Amino acid sequence: MTEREQEILALLRQDPLIPQQQLADQLGISRSAVAGHIMNLMQKGLILGKGYILAQQRYVVLLGGANMDIRGSTPAPLRFADSNPGRVSCSPGGVARNIAENLARLGADCRLISCVGDDLYGRSLLEATQRSGVDVRPCLVLPDAVTSTYLSIHGPDGDMSIAINDMEILARLDAGTLAPQRELVRHAGLIVADTNLSSEALAWLFAEARDTPVFVDTVSAFKAERIRPWLAQIHTLKPNRLEAATLSGLPLDTAHDVPAVADWFHRQGVRQLVLSMGGDGVFFSNGAEQGWSPSPTVEIVNATGAGDALMAGLAWGWLQEMLLPDTLRLAQACAALTLSCAATNNPTLSLAAVQHLTRTLTQMEPS
Repeated sequence: MTEREQEILALLRQDPLIPQQQLADQLGISRSAVAGHIMNLMQKGLILGKGYILAQQRYVVLLGGANMDIRGSTPAPLRFADSNPGRVSCSPGGVARNIAENLARLGADCRLISCVGDDLYGRSLLEATQRSGVDVRPCLVLPDAVTSTYLSIHGPDGDMSIAINDMEILARLDAGTLAPQRELVRHAGLIVADTNLSSEALAWLFAEARDTPVFVDTVSAFKAERIRPWLAQIHTLKPNRLEAATLSGLPLDTAHDVPAVADWFHRQGVRQLVLSMGGDGVFFSNGAEQGWSPSPTVEIVNATGAGDALMAGLAWGWLQEMLLPDTLRLAQACAALTLSCAATNNPTLSLAAVQHLTRTLTQMEPS
């Protein structure tokens, strides 16, 4: 789907009876252009007939962080305790929000549960996220709180050297504030959560999820500890080396240590593990099959958000009932597209772009 088609579908999900002229007014385009986009969506099978009857699709609920990313980068080696020349930029971020945007760009029906302040950053976050095709109506807007911010500093290699997060507002997502979203969560086809959620919010989520698969992004070694009590209820877990070592308590210094760590997670009840091992690639295991997928070679412009794009690809592959190795290749293509973009989320990411890059990367693999 094109970005405009995603915007139209998002509006139709909110109001299936909306007139074409109203769609045109909201999008700032002509009525005839709207009619053309709707015809294309009908040809693609996403709209089934008059009255904008949408094709049934399992929706994804995403719970966790939504924040404004403030990124500073310098082309020269970082000098600490000094002023470094470079560039500073802002873009929408937050792990759950990023995953939601990438999933929506792939074509999934996404509902985001998070919270923002009633301030400039909060309004900008909600507007940008809705434009990408995500339903943000479940998000809380708190007039007495400040929207989360994530400040990161990057050296000439593009990797993050240090970051500071101000995410106190997420403590307001608790059992009481989440209760109105109970039915939304219970009827989801898939749930994706990040460990920016408090222990109380995670306990509520796993109690309400029932049999719905839950994918978890561990975010950081410190925050990963929050999901320890619910490992047995996690379908797919996506940690990096440090996060997996922290949770398992096992050494994870080399690729030879990985199978034992994966076995530990499976014994705790995690059904599917996708473990990022940096330069060694990504290890995947679901008990029945396991293996390695090398990281594609790509020029890193901005490393922030690549892991979130990877998780979006994993969720999309599961929704499409793809085999895990095929899903992982698609997910790594999502991450590669994000690494090559200065923004936290690549605005050109789409299913067509990801599939094209997946084919290209596959052809480059040694036979």
